[in-house]
Amino acid sequence: MSAHKSKRGVFPGTFDPLTNGHLDVIKRGLNIVDDLIVAVGHNPEKQALFTPDERIEMLRELTKDLERVRIQSYQGLTAEFVRSVKSDVIIRGIRDNVDLHYELQQANINLAIGGIETIFLLARDQFAMTSSTYIKQIVELGMVDIERLSRLVPHPVAERLIAKFGK
Repeated sequence: MSAHKSKRGVFPGTFDPLTNGHLDVIKRGLNIVDDLIVAVGHNPEKQALFTPDERIEMLRELTKDLERVRIQSYQGLTAEFVRSVKSDVIIRGIRDNVDLHYELQQANINLAIGGIETIFLLARDQFAMTSSTYIKQIVELGMVDIERLSRLVPHPVAERLIAKFGK
């Protein structure tokens, strides 16, 4: 009989802002791996609203009850970060065919350059249309109803979004 090999997963993203869909992927990812690193990265193609420190703070606050979750920031290639934390599995959420097309390309690159597998978790119906970009636009254009925003993002994130736009 062989000993159980601990499996560490990495859920990378910008999390700008953290959504209810992200939290769902984190919780479901814990059913697949023994411990999960939520890796806050930098995407040069996106203009961030929250600083990396603010995103880490929000993630830590909202995952504090999940014992097997660790929050870390990183720079550079995701594959290099994954290897540096002694993992060989990336967990990604897929909302639609656009996500799938992009994520398949990334998964194939990570497999080719780092030998890293990617596990895709399909978004639950209620999160399939949730996009951090759209959420920021909705608040920027005047949505300040915290209860309605909390359908998309956790309540503390909704409060921070409204504060960022000075409403």
